[in-house]
Amino acid sequence: MSARVYLDWNATAPLRPEARAAVVAALDVAGNPSSVHAEGRAARAIVERARAQVAAAVGCQPQEVVFTSGATEAARVLQRPGKGCDVCVQDTAHDALWVHHDLTNATERPHGPGHTLAMGLANSETGIITEPPERTHGQYPYGALRADWLFLDVTQAVGRIPFAFSWSGADFAILSAHKLGGPKGVGALIIRQGLDIEPLVPGGGQEMGRRSGTENVAGIAGFGAAAEAAVRDLAAGVWEPVKKLRTLLENAIADTASQTIFIGNEAQRLPNTSCFATPGWKGETQVMAMDLAGFAISAGSACSSGKVRESRVLRAMGYDAVTARSAIRVSLGPTTTEDDIGRYVDAWTAAHGKFQARAA
Repeated sequence: MSARVYLDWNATAPLRPEARAAVVAALDVAGNPSSVHAEGRAARAIVERARAQVAAAVGCQPQEVVFTSGATEAARVLQRPGKGCDVCVQDTAHDALWVHHDLTNATERPHGPGHTLAMGLANSETGIITEPPERTHGQYPYGALRADWLFLDVTQAVGRIPFAFSWSGADFAILSAHKLGGPKGVGALIIRQGLDIEPLVPGGGQEMGRRSGTENVAGIAGFGAAAEAAVRDLAAGVWEPVKKLRTLLENAIADTASQTIFIGNEAQRLPNTSCFATPGWKGETQVMAMDLAGFAISAGSACSSGKVRESRVLRAMGYDAVTARSAIRVSLGPTTTEDDIGRYVDAWTAAHGKFQARAA
């Protein structure tokens, strides 16, 4: 029996050896990072080393990094923009941003001082990269709206494309360790120096008063190690071969199924992400068929793919409901091989043939 092939890197990247080693080493440190004795200081040193590693990867200052349980918790800052503030969320943004505000009619809302534009730098479902607007006259334009603050979800972008918080113009950014090959359950909120927020979690005042609760020392250590390794890989060009494999995949599928639509293939995308739809062939059906064949893929983002529904992102992009229900995401990584792609195409083609036979 052939080994399974993991093609769902946008959901979670496999744990990096460097991150695993950092987690194991940190588990042996007994102290609480808030304690002032030697054991506590040792734990604090691990946290601060990781803070510096994450800051270097994101292109910000260490004091701008606030550790959280993940990007979703970090996005809770959108619930705390301050009195008289409002938030405009990009229509294709991740659900983690949308759950905090119902902004279906955001462009009709009055806008004034203190408004925040929240958007994703790279879409988790399609891989499409959206450059943030440049700040002009002290505000960020977004359609008819003008926002004073810019909030970026860089969860899928960091480590895969060049990014630096310092030159992005953003005031806030969020990311998660497990997208970089770090452990699950740890992430970060980046806050531009000089800004202040209400605590994400009130309590003991950890994380400079911005997120209380004893820090997840082992998870944070793994986060830092993964961030450092991810940036090193990016500089070494590991994603260029991945992009070529993505092209190989899409060309092979296109030769087999001419009616298949490749979402965003003419746009600037992450090098590893392919989102395509065969109208009428439900995405969840394809995911199950590929799983049985030994391949892990997704129908949409990991946070929503377990729900049987059409892709909100594709609907926002103008695709009809049938197409939005038929989309799958195949996301590759540096360990993906040409043989993996060939085997996947063969399995998908066989399943597609059965779909056509049923539809005839």
